Amino acid sequence: MADPIDIRQDLDRFALRSTFLVPVPTDRAFSVFTGELTDWWVTEYTWSGPNLLAELGMEPRAGGMLYEIGPHGFRADWGRVLTWDPPRRLVFTWQIGPDRVPVPDPARASEVEVLFGPEGSGTRVEVAHRHFDRHGAAAEGYREALTAGWHELLSRYAAAVVHGPLAPPR
Repeated sequence: MADPIDIRQDLDRFALRSTFLVPVPTDRAFSVFTGELTDWWVTEYTWSGPNLLAELGMEPRAGGMLYEIGPHGFRADWGRVLTWDPPRRLVFTWQIGPDRVPVPDPARASEVEVLFGPEGSGTRVEVAHRHFDRHGAAAEGYREALTAGWHELLSRYAAAVVHGPLAPPR
């Protein structure tokens, strides 16, 4: 099946950038990205996995946490909102290391910036995952590994923003 959108990815040594258009207003694009993570995030990319994940969320404010809730109410925080500027801009830390272990120190975490801007009758979404160098010696390999991961996430996001929640992949 073809991608629902054309995601253009640009790589440099310590960053990954993706740009695409979604045929919805900017406020809808922002609200699905920030408030409906459980509807589009790939559950295999969580610590709980597809069968035990209860919720993925983002506290809607600067200083808020990105988190997952798994079995028995277990909560794992995996990022912190640095900039909350709806519906235009979101910046958060990516506190997951190359070995999928939490990175408690935000100074050692990479960061993700998402920009939402009107374009024609839709929204241009620009995602920059940068500062992979903060992950140490595994930085370049981690960035390369996340290239496919971000493509899958953003393809699912684009489909969810247009069609609503997605069924988990089989």
